[in-house]
Amino acid sequence: MVDTTIVFADFTGSTGLYETQGNTKATETLTRATQWIGKLCESRGGRVIKYLGDGVLMAFSDNTAAVHAMAEMQRLHHDRISTWPERVRMKMKIGMARGPVVEQDSDCFGDSVTLASRLSDLAGAEQILVSQPVIAALVDAVEIRSRNLGLMDIRGKAEPVEVHRVEWQGDTSAEFLTVPASLDSLMAPSARPLSAMTLTRLDQTTIFSGLDFPIYVGRESDSHFPVNDQRVSRMHVRIDRRGNNFLLEDLSSYGTWVRFAGSDLVIALRRQECTLVGNGEIALGASFDDFSAPCVSFSIGDAPK
Repeated sequence: MVDTTIVFADFTGSTGLYETQGNTKATETLTRATQWIGKLCESRGGRVIKYLGDGVLMAFSDNTAAVHAMAEMQRLHHDRISTWPERVRMKMKIGMARGPVVEQDSDCFGDSVTLASRLSDLAGAEQILVSQPVIAALVDAVEIRSRNLGLMDIRGKAEPVEVHRVEWQGDTSAEFLTVPASLDSLMAPSARPLSAMTLTRLDQTTIFSGLDFPIYVGRESDSHFPVNDQRVSRMHVRIDRRGNNFLLEDLSSYGTWVRFAGSDLVIALRRQECTLVGNGEIALGASFDDFSAPCVSFSIGDAPK
């Protein structure tokens, strides 16, 4: 079988779209958006395998063309939604993997299909996560920049998978992926990576490790760590483990603030992400200046035995 680059692209924020526009209009909006993805894919040499409601499954025989197409798609979509109201501003996340694929009955099957789907699930808004074979198969792609995120635990995979993030936004896209310089002293050297995160609020404490990630903190009762406060969005923040790093991404309407034990620095996030280290607090929907702000404490350490 010939190797194929498989792409899953779908949208975040569809819940807000349905709440704002109603079922009929929101469905029409999503349909137009996914058809736009399909047309761009086909114009760049790819094929639409199937539409998935709020996403699209695609295949490319030309791996380099696939990566260029997805970077272009993110840039164009970022520009086209910049004037949309915040409540209906759906952002795109993309997962890509390469390998042998079996196509049958307007569908496709194979390890790369499953992996691309998992990477799409793991990706944050406006991100493109790809497997190592996608990076290895790039040809004369000097304009494509990527960041190695290291080994990640992927649901259904016996061994961790090396994952890369395609940088489509230029140099500023990685601004919040690194630990701020003023926090370097908080990162104690360790012979092995820390593997668990503990979240605490009032009398609620939960330990997350391994394949628990990514986790969502929000007002929804089925969030991994629910916080019942009207200032907290339904899915307020997403916390993921990528390699040896724990990354928090703000998904909210009103923002997120992070501060670390032993430091006066406060990081304000608005649809951005930062690396969590050591111990600290996360304020949801209101800054630490507001004494009533709903706060969650975090602690990163070893998983319990």
